[in-house]
Amino acid sequence: MRTFRTTRAEAVLSLMVALVFALTGCGADSTSSAPTSGAASSVSESGAESSVSDAASGAPSASPVLDPAHPPPYVDHVTWVSTAVGPSLQIYPTPNGRASIADDGAQVAWREVLALAPDADTPGMNAQFVCHWKFARAVDPNKPSWNIEPQRPVVDDSTMIATRCNPGAPEE
Repeated sequence: MRTFRTTRAEAVLSLMVALVFALTGCGADSTSSAPTSGAASSVSESGAESSVSDAASGAPSASPVLDPAHPPPYVDHVTWVSTAVGPSLQIYPTPNGRASIADDGAQVAWREVLALAPDADTPGMNAQFVCHWKFARAVDPNKPSWNIEPQRPVVDDSTMIATRCNPGAPEE
């Protein structure tokens, strides 16, 4: 398994974006009535560590962050629902999925989503999920579900962030 280390500039950008999400509400919908998820099991995933270099200096950087305190599974369950704008996949993270700081956490969690909903395997759905993993869970850690929709357009990262992980239309 290949892991990537976030650069200092990317970490600062992520922190700034999280702050923007916090100040703007991260697409929070106070009328949401989604159920809460159940308890998580604590199954550990083994994986080899690989050393990576800091692109700016070329010097070796620290080992990737593995998170033994918050191992997978990261997704409790998923549910397809119909909304006014079309189908929506509601993803219910486990407590560990909400708390993990593993470098490859988003990829591990996305594989779990695809195991439960193989028809979610589209670039736009993956991008929405990664946005929720990186930002929405930090801003609204108790949001019952992360909702992603196949009809949303594929956009660049800055548009994804500017739309609070909901490109093309408000959150359903």
